[in-house]
Amino acid sequence: MLSTISVIALAIGLLCSLIITIDVLRHPQMMKIMNVVWPINGWFMGPVALWTYFKWGRLKSKDNDKEDKRGRPAKVFVSTSHCSAGCTLGDAVGVPIVALTGLTIAGSTLFAHYTVEFILAYLFGILFQFYAIFPMNKDLGKKGAVWAAIKADSLSLIAFEVGMFGWMAIVHFVLFQEPPKPNEATYWFMMQIAMILGFLTSYPANWVLVRKGIKEEM
Repeated sequence: MLSTISVIALAIGLLCSLIITIDVLRHPQMMKIMNVVWPINGWFMGPVALWTYFKWGRLKSKDNDKEDKRGRPAKVFVSTSHCSAGCTLGDAVGVPIVALTGLTIAGSTLFAHYTVEFILAYLFGILFQFYAIFPMNKDLGKKGAVWAAIKADSLSLIAFEVGMFGWMAIVHFVLFQEPPKPNEATYWFMMQIAMILGFLTSYPANWVLVRKGIKEEM
């Protein structure tokens, strides 16, 4: 039963990602990195990402002529989506690395996943933030833009991983006698849920960063 639900959830996520990708190709975003962000969000947030993309994301397309009347909650949502996409990509890349190498830390595969995925999620997150900052602030220089990205997104990236890792710990130690493996649909369904929870734990951090002027609204 759970395997069937997992396949359906993953299929819905991929379909939403595909729909967003097609629309982004037709209506590219003003901020290029968002052309990557929105499809990634489609994979783990499914219909929610689809709805928010067409409601808020499309306002930032190059060919949009509608006035942007979004309030702060919507703008912080998009900022959190940007942060979450980088983390999601890093986590998704980290899983097969650990699985294929058989890496363990302190005898634990879970700790290996945590370590590799955190490093990659942080790097991808900062990279995504760099490409949000540098194109519009080239006077900072690349080093300055990297430092600005680190200041802008470190807290929110860590907050995302807290939610994501917390759920995967519950999956590993509580929900299953035998935790699902990366070659099973159930594992990736659990990862989808983990990304959603990561988004939720990252949203307050993004709100604080935006309110204090450390990070710009999107």
